[in-house]
Amino acid sequence: MTWWTTLRNGARLHGLRLLAAMVVGAATGQAVFSVTRVSGRSLFVITGGLAGLLAVVILQVYGRAARLSAVTVRVPQVSELTFVVNNDSRQMAWHLFVETSTRVSTQPLSQDEGLLREALSSLHGLFATTRETLKAGRPSRAVVGGHTVEYLAITMLNHELRPFLSTWHPRLHAHEQARPDAPEASWPDTAACRAALLTVQGNLHEYALGFARLAGVHAPETLVNGPGRLS
Repeated sequence: MTWWTTLRNGARLHGLRLLAAMVVGAATGQAVFSVTRVSGRSLFVITGGLAGLLAVVILQVYGRAARLSAVTVRVPQVSELTFVVNNDSRQMAWHLFVETSTRVSTQPLSQDEGLLREALSSLHGLFATTRETLKAGRPSRAVVGGHTVEYLAITMLNHELRPFLSTWHPRLHAHEQARPDAPEASWPDTAACRAALLTVQGNLHEYALGFARLAGVHAPETLVNGPGRLS
């Protein structure tokens, strides 16, 4: 096919689209004109029919938005659970997936890489962001036999982030206060804290994948396990 043929076919398709638009516009104008000339019982019949059509369209749109689907997710320290999501909860799950997958929460540090203070601050930020996201959203409708995205998020806060931060943040803070000029590596609990951090990161990795599945993300493992590491 030559460039001239391609150009001619494109022009023909554009012309057909313009013609179709003109026909639809003319038919719409004729319909509106006809309705404005109707009175009495016919006017009520036409108005009622249009109102019914509009109601059906609204119900269909709302139904698609509120449609529920079941997703099985593995929750660390718990088991595999069934979650029920709609468009609103998928949006919340996507937000939480982005937060968990782009922080140090799922991107591990080697023994000679990064600072624990930065890691703890990042996890504290994840805790605060997750809580604010839950507060800003509307609670999901309870469904028999299924859990909600809020359940997964609060389980992550109470089973993973809160215990880790409440244990290690005060200890590291006490060391920093006692020896403000000393390097972090001089902290006697450095190795133990890094080991605990590694365990938490493994579990948060599963939560990130869970949020991704609830959000309908394609191939979330590729995104979470990619080469980029953000904190």
